[in-house]
Amino acid sequence: MELEGKTALITGGARRVGRGITLALARAGANVVINYNTSATEALETAAEAEALGVRALPVQASVSDYEQVGAMMATAVEHFDGIDILVNNASTFKPDPLPTDDLTVWHKSIDTLVHGPFYCANQVAPIMLEGDGGVIIGIGDLSAFEPWPGFAGHAVGKGAVLSLTRQLALELAPRIRANAVVPGPALRPADYDDATYQRVADDTLLGRWGTPEEMAEAVVFLAKADYITGEVITVDGGQRFGHRKHTHG
Repeated sequence: MELEGKTALITGGARRVGRGITLALARAGANVVINYNTSATEALETAAEAEALGVRALPVQASVSDYEQVGAMMATAVEHFDGIDILVNNASTFKPDPLPTDDLTVWHKSIDTLVHGPFYCANQVAPIMLEGDGGVIIGIGDLSAFEPWPGFAGHAVGKGAVLSLTRQLALELAPRIRANAVVPGPALRPADYDDATYQRVADDTLLGRWGTPEEMAEAVVFLAKADYITGEVITVDGGQRFGHRKHTHG
């Protein structure tokens, strides 16, 4: 798929890695619909940056966990751009929820955002894509989809579901809609990381450094363009999954 003149909808596209994805798609020539839930200021700033790259940008507020809001967001995008060619399911949440627990608040929030949200968006964008020239749906996972993280049950289960949904969408929507996923590694330093923790994470990768949102976004752009790839997952983590092997002998 050539991206120039296409329309991409990026959930959670206003900040952090989502912003990187939005701007990378804009740089490739796609108009961008920037979904946000509470980050209105960041959405406006990211839209201005995208428009400075010569494309059209539309911030749209919607909670991806609300089916009606997702439908309204899709309708707004179609009204402005006459269709949607690319959906990036990036909206996320990251809250600790150790097990066992009597408080299910974080669990439900995680599942609503990471399981229901991508499904709601894919289910409502598919008819729009099928009325046009087809399209591509790209999910954003993370490394907890491969190995569980202690204390983050909802997040790990939700990100695992993103990859399962990707394969299901690839099967159900072929041949006119492709579905793939990107699993980012360390890209942005959390506010609570001291220098020692930051360096330890870098050392845990095979490449010895953190990645950048731009490097994560490059994989999204590649999968949007790659017409003969569907049902696949690209991990962009600098080899972090295998970094512990650097210290293993024999």
